[in-house]
Order: sequence, then C-alpha cells, then structure tokens
Amino acid sequence: MQEIIGQLLDYLRGIWRNRWYAMACLWVVCLIGWAVVYQMPDQYRASARVFVDTQSVLRPLLKGLALNVNPDAQIGLMTRTLLSRPNLEKIARNADLDIRAQDADALDNLLNGLQKGIGLANAGRENLYTITFTDHDPQVAKKVVQAVVTVFVENLLGETRQDTDTAQRFLEKQIAEYESRLTGAEDRLKEFRIKNVGLMPSEGGTYYTRLQQASADLDNVRLELNQAESRRHALLMQIGGEEPTFGIGPQPGIASPTGPASDPSLPIDGRIQNLEQKLDELLLKYTERHPDVGILRQTIAELRQQREQELEQYRANMAASAAASAAASAAASGAGLGFGPAGIDANPVYQQLKVTLAQEEANVASLKARLTEYEKRYQELQDQVNTIPQVEAALAALNRDYDINRKKYDELVARRETARLSQEAEQTNQDIRFRIIDPPRVPFDPTGPNRPLLISGVLVAGLGVGGGIAFLLAQLWPTFDSRRSLLHATQIPVF
Repeated sequence: MQEIIGQLLDYLRGIWRNRWYAMACLWVVCLIGWAVVYQMPDQYRASARVFVDTQSVLRPLLKGLALNVNPDAQIGLMTRTLLSRPNLEKIARNADLDIRAQDADALDNLLNGLQKGIGLANAGRENLYTITFTDHDPQVAKKVVQAVVTVFVENLLGETRQDTDTAQRFLEKQIAEYESRLTGAEDRLKEFRIKNVGLMPSEGGTYYTRLQQASADLDNVRLELNQAESRRHALLMQIGGEEPTFGIGPQPGIASPTGPASDPSLPIDGRIQNLEQKLDELLLKYTERHPDVGILRQTIAELRQQREQELEQYRANMAASAAASAAASAAASGAGLGFGPAGIDANPVYQQLKVTLAQEEANVASLKARLTEYEKRYQELQDQVNTIPQVEAALAALNRDYDINRKKYDELVARRETARLSQEAEQTNQDIRFRIIDPPRVPFDPTGPNRPLLISGVLVAGLGVGGGIAFLLAQLWPTFDSRRSLLHATQIPVF
C-alpha cells in the first residue's frame, strides 16, 4: 500500500513540474469550447396538449343495433403509427418544410430529423397527450406541432369514416351479387315449375302424401257410393210397400216438388279451401310474381273448373230424375190415379219417397262419376311412381338453393342497415372527440442549449486535457524525485 501511495505521489510531482504546459492546454481547450458554446443557435421547444374523449352517450343506447368499434384500440394504433413516412410527409407539407428540401436526399434527411425531433408522450392521464418539437426557429417549431395535431386528428377521424365507407361499399357489392343470384334462382325455379307443370307436388305434401290422399279419397267415394246405393235400395223397398193413392175421390191436384235441389257439398271443396288458405299464407311472404304463387293460383283454377263439371253432371242427373218422376205422375193422373178433378187423392208419403228416390239416383250417378275420376287420378299417380320423386328431388334442390341465397341476402341487407345506422350515429355524436387543452405555443425564452452546463463541461474537459498533457510529458521526460524511485530504477542503494 505504501508503494502505491508513493507511486501516485511521483505521478503528481511529474504533473506539477509540467503545470505550465497543462495550464496552456487548459486555456486553449476552454477558449475554443466556450466560443463554440456561445456560437450554438438558440433552441425553442413548442408544445401542445390534446385530450381524446372516447365517452359517447349513444354507445350504450345503440348496443346490439350498430357496429361496436373500440375507440381506445384505434387511438393506440394511431399513436404508434403517427410518425410513419406518409404522416411525416403530411407534417412537412403542412409546416412548409418541404420547400427546404432541394432533392430526395435532403427530403429524406428532413423527414428523419422530424421523426427524431417530434415527441408524443402520455401526459400522465388516460388519453391525454403532449406533443413537442424543438427547432432554432420558434415559428417553425410551432408550425410543426400544429401540423402534428392536425394530422393526428384527421387520421383518427378519417380512419373511422374510411372504415365505415369501405364496409358500406363491400356490403353494397355483396348485396348486388346475392340479388343477382336470388333472381337467377327464382328464374330457374319458375322455369322448372313451368316445364313440369303436371308433375309438380301440390301444396298438400310430397308425391307419397298425394298418393296416400288419392287412395283415401278413392276409398271414401267407394264407401259413399255403397251407402248411396243402400239408401236407394231401401227407398225402392219402401216405395214397393206404399199405395200410390188413397182412392177416396177426386181432389185438386197438388204438384210434387220436382225443382232442382240445392247444390251439394263436394269433397273437392275442402281441397279448394285448403289451397286458398295456403295462397293467403304465401302472399304474406312473397309477391304475386313468385313462382309458387302462380302455380298455386293455376291449381285452384283447375280445381274450380273440375268442381263446375261435377256440379253440371249432378244437376243433369237431378233434372233427368225429376223429369222421370214428373212423367210417372202424369201417367198416373191420366189413368185416374193422380191428382186432379177426375182422380182420387194421391198418397203424399208415396210422392215424397219418389222425390227422395230421384235425388238418391242423382247422388249415385254423381258418386259414380267421382269414383271414375278418382280412379283415373290414382292410376296416373301410380304410373308416375318413378318420375314424380325425381321431380320432387330436383325441386327440393332448387328451393334449397333459393332459400340459401334468400337467407344470405336478408343477412346482408340487415348488416347494411346496421352499418348505415352506425354511420349516422357517428355523424350525430362521434365516438371520438378531441379537445385541445393547450394549443401549440412557443416560450419567449429559448429552451436550449443549456449554456451554463455546457461551459462547466468545457472547463472540466480542459482540466482533463491539461492534466493528461502534463502526465504524458512527465512520462516522456522522467526525473527522480526520491531515493526510492532511484533505487527502484537502478537497483542500487542510495544513502
């Protein structure tokens, strides 16, 4: 330890011997450094504080009805991308700094300087930011800060509107595409129905349902025919047991009711009623141009025409039965058995049974005609056992394609309405609002450079350089200041 202390004392003695050289170097360094410090231009720091308000009154009210965009995430993204190359170019143009750049290299250096000089920091509170920039020209510093604030606001608001407009254009494009698909699906469905008009499944069900219904109708009409024939046979038996007259003398003739009976209720009326109800349900969902509506109207018209044919046949049978009954009554009257001045009293029970028999004969004829028609339909369905299922499968595929396109189209229309509502909400009460707490300003006194600190630094540097020169000279021109150093150098004891 004693040796180390002695070595340090030797170094200090060497520096002290060369103190005038050290002093000269100190003054040279200090004078040059202080001159440079005083020649440095003044720096002015412009600053501004902005507050981004993300609290919106409409947001909780429109929850679930409009698009929910996270404004905090947008702000975070914009603060991270504020100093991107396009934004720096906008800032340079707004602050009129681009006129300084004569070529591409100068512009690149200018933008790099802006990127390093612009400061954006959180001011200790959420969404409260401080924007700063330092330049030797106070007006330039203020313009740059103002340009940064402008670009920050425009980019954030413009980004939101641009996203909304992009979504609107995309939805409009998709809606037009699916509308075209939907129109094509409707046309294909319409052409298919027209092409297979006789083979289309009715609104009552599939082919097998119609086949089962036809079989049930056939069984029902056969049962009704058997019942009608049984009633006719019973009437014939009753007529055979009744006397046509009482035989008590001539009375004024009483005409029997031979007029046509009221139209009966036919099974086809139920089918027409069911199809009309189905037509009302379709008109609630579709327009008159829908293929299903047209096919259903055509089917109802055909069934009504068929009903008119059955009614005409029924009326013809009733008229024939009434004519036969009238002829029988006239013959009985001519033989002295009818009503009139020359006849005897007619039996009213007998006459009523004759009228009922005529009606039952007409009913039997009508049921036979219906039986023939139902047998024909059932046979046609039996012959189409291979064709109709294929038609139904193709129709199901077309309907499925139509339903898918319709569902997608309705979803896109709903989304477009949601986007429109969101855009109107943004225009009415924006989700992001800016408030400039402190506008861009520049202090009257320069903020830099810190000359007292720099002068002190130059002085310290001068002392270091002077001490270093003195130490170097002491090492180049060594001297022995003590017997210890001489002993250490020569290894010879000195007394």
